[in-house]
Amino acid sequence: MPSQTKTRWIDSLSEISSEDWNRLADPENPFSDHEFLYSLELSSCVGSRTSWQPGYLLAEDEKGLHSALAFYHKYDSYGEYIFDHAWANFFSQNGLSYYPKGLIAYPFTPVNGRKIFRREDVSVDAALDVLLPVLLKESKRQGLSSIHFLFLEEEESKALEKRGFATRITHQFHWSNRSYESFEHFLGDFKSKKRMQIRREREAIRSDEIKILIKQGSEITEEDMDSIYSFYTDTYSRKWGSPYLNRKFFRLIREKFAEKIVLFLAEKHGERIAGTFNLRKGKKLYGRYWGSIGHFPFLHFECCYYSPIEYSIQNGLTIFEAGAQGEQKFLRGFPAVPTYSSHFIFHEGARNAIERFLENERMNMQEMILETNLHSPLKEQPGLKGSEL
Repeated sequence: MPSQTKTRWIDSLSEISSEDWNRLADPENPFSDHEFLYSLELSSCVGSRTSWQPGYLLAEDEKGLHSALAFYHKYDSYGEYIFDHAWANFFSQNGLSYYPKGLIAYPFTPVNGRKIFRREDVSVDAALDVLLPVLLKESKRQGLSSIHFLFLEEEESKALEKRGFATRITHQFHWSNRSYESFEHFLGDFKSKKRMQIRREREAIRSDEIKILIKQGSEITEEDMDSIYSFYTDTYSRKWGSPYLNRKFFRLIREKFAEKIVLFLAEKHGERIAGTFNLRKGKKLYGRYWGSIGHFPFLHFECCYYSPIEYSIQNGLTIFEAGAQGEQKFLRGFPAVPTYSSHFIFHEGARNAIERFLENERMNMQEMILETNLHSPLKEQPGLKGSEL
């Protein structure tokens, strides 16, 4: 560690300014911003009485804040989206404790992006040289079973692998803008049968007299956010149980972060019937929460895929990440892409067993991604010739 670089832990982002923190944040990922992470604290979505206990590791030099990690003590594996319940069972069966563990991630958010926060003039390696020894030492001292970095940049994952972390490859489905001039131009990339199907689905929305409203920034009202919250909680209660986020969070995020919020709201005869909550930063759009008051054919596809894609084309955005899971995304022009996580297990025997599992899983996942994209509804995939599809 350079002698002029010092580290310290803080318990809350209230102890550091948003301006200082955001100089380290991912330039194309809003979930790394102070406003998002601190809103989780202020709304008690993380912290006391939750299984997400935050602590932030900071490194500082003569220029100020050098690099940082948003670190969480975790007492279960909920809200992570990289599933390790089998690892927890393996620990238990062998008389070991898997919890608490250490986690570096955006809470409740399976979004790819920078997790090793760093100043523009600081490399990933330089940040890890300062932060990682402190993180490992403190985690071991506190008796944590393991440390997990989730949904990393590939560069970060490779840097951690050089330092003894095991890489896990999973996958998501992301839309990429190939310099499209319009949604119709995008449809030209589809094979004819799927192109006609998408047109029929969009026409069904218009025929049902449903209007899609796009609201962003200062246009978003508290009533809009209350609608999104009600849609979000309804979806969670029907599919996954208790929601991770509360009404206070949605109100705070509007107050602190409105310039990065994009809502797609569906109305029929003046009644708000559905909507999606999205965040935008740089050249990327991230779809997060969807819900509706009832079943409306194809409305999910319109609010979650087609309208955001059209918005991305109109605004020159390059990537649209529409969330986890994916068959319906894949069929609508979202190719499969690899996602990366990095894992360090302190117990040597457990570490060896999990590393062997991950080695086999990586090979299978890489083959699966390639095989999936060979059956794409798009006429040609990036990096593949049309004759190969």
